Amino acid sequence: MRIGELAEHIGASPRSLRYYEQQGLLVPARNDNGYREYDGAALVRARNIKELLDTGLTTEDVRHYLERGCLERPLTDGPRCSGELDTVRHRLESLDDRISRLRELRDRLVRHRAEVEASLGPPPPGEAR
Repeated sequence: MRIGELAEHIGASPRSLRYYEQQGLLVPARNDNGYREYDGAALVRARNIKELLDTGLTTEDVRHYLERGCLERPLTDGPRCSGELDTVRHRLESLDDRISRLRELRDRLVRHRAEVEASLGPPPPGEAR
């Protein structure tokens, strides 16, 4: 199947599939005219990649799955991928750290806004800030 067909089957855009290819996660065959050709194995792999990215993992995280040979069958079939829990835990820790830093940044910005508002005094009647 061609890129548009594969994209339709997995609910992604052709651009996403080209991105997966650029990241080394998906390697299509090429026919004589250079068009990408995907087989059933590529369909499974692309669907797995999309599913993992949709859950919040990064392409680097997905690379761990690829290196362990875990993208060649549907992720929910059979035993889970070796190291999968470590990958998910690491991504959650990273996300929690990012959320914490964003909350701190937001708190600083709120304090700064309050300082600016206080220095400007009350707004003129009928004017909001």
